[in-house]
Amino acid sequence: MEAGRANLRIPDDQVLAFAISDQRAVLTFNRLHFLRLHQQTRGAHQGIIVCSTDPDAQALAQRIHEALSAEDMLTGQLLRVNRPVK
Repeated sequence: MEAGRANLRIPDDQVLAFAISDQRAVLTFNRLHFLRLHQQTRGAHQGIIVCSTDPDAQALAQRIHEALSAEDMLTGQLLRVNRPVK
């Protein structure tokens, strides 16, 4: 977590609450829980990007960049960035 709180086992709802209060988007591999939080908040957040894991970090970063570039605005959006099926 860019805010210096990575690997502290902070509950997902608190991560999202922090991101909302600090006007940050969330980038996570925890797809299921953040999909639920997106639905519960009805999109009242700065954006959530959920990713599938990929050992090719450069390819994942490129897919994230492409997904973000395709959006006019991230606020309230849930973006899914999935590893391509081989």
